[in-house]
Amino acid sequence: MKTEIASIVVGLALACSASAFAAAGDMGNMDMSGSSAHKASSTAASMSHGEVKKVDTSAGKLTIKHGPLENLGMEGMTMVFRVKDPAMIAQVKAGDKIDFVAEDLNGALTVTKLQVQ
Repeated sequence: MKTEIASIVVGLALACSASAFAAAGDMGNMDMSGSSAHKASSTAASMSHGEVKKVDTSAGKLTIKHGPLENLGMEGMTMVFRVKDPAMIAQVKAGDKIDFVAEDLNGALTVTKLQVQ
C-alpha cells in the first residue's frame, strides 16, 4: 500500500512539473524585458500637448500650460520647465502650441523634446 501511494505521489509530481514546463514553453514569444526602466523610457517618449505662456531666455525656462503628463503622473496645469537644450528656447514664443516630452532630471522638470505644432 505504501508503494502504491508513493507511486501516485511521484506520478503527480512528474505530471505537475511537466505541465509547468509546458506552460513556460508557451511564454517563449512574450517580451519579458519589461523592467520599470524600460517602461519609463517608452512612456517618456510619448508627447504631451501644451501652449507656451512665457519664454525666459536668460534662465533657460519655459512656462507651459499643458495637459496631463502621463510619464510623470501629473494632471494638466501651468508650470515652469527647464529646457535640456538651450536651442529649444529659440524655437518658440508665447502663444505657440507645442508637443513636448518633460522628464524629471536630477529633481528638475525638464523639457527633453519639443515640437512646434
